[in-house]
Amino acid sequence: MHAKGGPPLGHVLSRTAARAEVHLLALSALPPAVAGSAGRLCASVVKPADAHRSDLVSLIVSRAEAVGADAVLTFSEYAVVAVAEACEALGLAGAGGASALARDKRLMRRTWQEHGLPQPEFRAVATEADLREAAAELPCPLLLKAAWSAGSTAHQIIRSPHEVPTAWRRSREVMAESAQLGFAELHVAKAEGDFVVERIVTGSVSDWFDEPGWGDYVSVEGVVADGTFHPVCLSGRMPTVEPFTERAGITPALLSPDAQDRIVALAREAVDALGLRDCGTHTEIKLGADGSMWLIETAARFGGAMTVPQIEEVFGLDLVGMLVDHLIGRPVEWPEQALTPAQAHGAAGSLVVLAVDGRGEAWRDRRVWDFPAVSAVVPLSRGSELSVVAESSLADGSVVPVYDPAAGANTMAALCLLSATDPRTVLRDFETLVDALPRVLPAVRPSAVQPEEVSV
Repeated sequence: MHAKGGPPLGHVLSRTAARAEVHLLALSALPPAVAGSAGRLCASVVKPADAHRSDLVSLIVSRAEAVGADAVLTFSEYAVVAVAEACEALGLAGAGGASALARDKRLMRRTWQEHGLPQPEFRAVATEADLREAAAELPCPLLLKAAWSAGSTAHQIIRSPHEVPTAWRRSREVMAESAQLGFAELHVAKAEGDFVVERIVTGSVSDWFDEPGWGDYVSVEGVVADGTFHPVCLSGRMPTVEPFTERAGITPALLSPDAQDRIVALAREAVDALGLRDCGTHTEIKLGADGSMWLIETAARFGGAMTVPQIEEVFGLDLVGMLVDHLIGRPVEWPEQALTPAQAHGAAGSLVVLAVDGRGEAWRDRRVWDFPAVSAVVPLSRGSELSVVAESSLADGSVVPVYDPAAGANTMAALCLLSATDPRTVLRDFETLVDALPRVLPAVRPSAVQPEEVSV
């Protein structure tokens, strides 16, 4: 089932079609770059009318029964719960009845709290009054998050209690805007009104990485098969853009074996506590001083952006195809333990293009997205190759959206993929690219800026 978010549709469709006959239920418009190939790769493509989406689980079940599906899967965060419940109704392998624990940040944090796992102190909030009460109880700064969001949307830093009304209003506005763009929970009613607020914990890069430039958190990519967690590898990050918008993911994370083992052990506890059954997983962990760690979140699906293609390129594992095989009952050999940088063949990373420089400051003027100009001018390291993910990017000639801290990835202009000899090179080339973009992209003509712009 296709909806917005997750790995590029073209990648997952081609890998799925190589293992099984595919019937596509498209709840979001197919990206133009993929529409043609989808018709060739799929036995059928169905785009239901809006009127048929009110009971999404029943829609999925009826479509699965009509085609005789042996498995139902999605790679979109917004459809995870609906697909999991449909699989339960159909008696098929899936994330399981606990899937909402890996989607609703309130339930996730309560579950980890019950298991005594390290995470920021938090409060669930449903009203402005709840948020005011939480801000009085917890020491600032705090981070307000939408419980069902993804892509760092609706994140607001609250530095003092008097900022509560503005933060509450803006986060709710962003959730409404995101829903209009198709970035919203598809199954749970009124999910846009659920929030969680938590203490902001302090990370420490120097205690985990041998060189500066890395972000203070990582993600553990993995899969749960028959209830058993199999870690695959770790992805590193560049520092986030305020408030906590992700800029880049790099595979593999350049960590020592001991550090990786400790991180994977915590990820295993986090996934096991949620009780997932058959699904991809993506667990983010904040890294602090003296070996301290805090769980950020776990998803019952593979990492988004280009995480899955990066793993395939670097480690030779087709995670999509492997999961398809598992769901339809074929034997799969998962890695015995998380793969390390020593086992990697080169490195790969994906960069979200935002109108923000390397210091986190907004560009001084408006620019037009033009990948050919970028690839022709920006000096990269020897052996590095840069490409653009067309289905996740604005067309060349489009005006780059102004970065909105509250909207997060909703204001991205493009997604770029970089292949290089090692993780350090990916990181340095991305730093070069981020610094160069506001210089090498063409300046926008004032007449080209529309009053209301829609981002990808």
